[in-house]
Amino acid sequence: MDELDIEVVADPELRDPVLVEGLPGVGHVGKLAAEQLLEEKDSELVRRVYSEFFPPQVSVEDDGTTELVCAEIHAVELEDRDLLVLTGDHQASDNTGHYRLTNAFLDICEEFGVESIYALGGVPTGELLDEYAVLGAATDTEFVEELQDVGVEFREDEPAGGIVGTSGLLLGLGERRGVRASCLMGETSGYIVDPKSARAVLEILQDQLGFEVNFDSLEERADEMEDVVGKIQEMESQQGMPSEEDLRYIG
Repeated sequence: MDELDIEVVADPELRDPVLVEGLPGVGHVGKLAAEQLLEEKDSELVRRVYSEFFPPQVSVEDDGTTELVCAEIHAVELEDRDLLVLTGDHQASDNTGHYRLTNAFLDICEEFGVESIYALGGVPTGELLDEYAVLGAATDTEFVEELQDVGVEFREDEPAGGIVGTSGLLLGLGERRGVRASCLMGETSGYIVDPKSARAVLEILQDQLGFEVNFDSLEERADEMEDVVGKIQEMESQQGMPSEEDLRYIG
């Protein structure tokens, strides 16, 4: 296989599309949000991206069949515009891979005429939360103001250390291509898969782009995590938890 192998599955005509990226990261926040969006809306797989930069493995499906690790891009039809939703089970395994794959994703965006990008992820707080703020970063001040109007918080020096991985490079490399890009980061402890943070991010996205989704399945997953949270709180009271410095954002 070549360094990158992009499988063209479909080539639909899209209306004013934006890219929504939700790959694995802290709390799986972005991935959960993207998967919920695909679950709730009619979607069409348009691209699979295979690469030597992904881990050397296959996934095993429920029926016992296997699938080589890849990233997938789905087209989602909304009332007034369309989305391209990028998700998958893995990010690149090294720095070079992050750059090569992100450029490939941006090439696909260019093919479909994408002019705006929303990267979704989590930012670790180092503590369990009752309420979830959504932090933001964007490539221009006008975009910042738009996101502030729908409740995104922009805090000085946060996230600490910047944004790494695909989410960060979509902003950095996207800006160099003239694409406006943003990152929506739900606060999360960093210890667990966090459906509540994913919901907070998705609520912001639906307000920004003007659509609605049902959150029932995220609520069910959040309920399932309550027992886990209870055990973590018990452990925290007994022996303490890792310091905030031990957690880094990667989205």
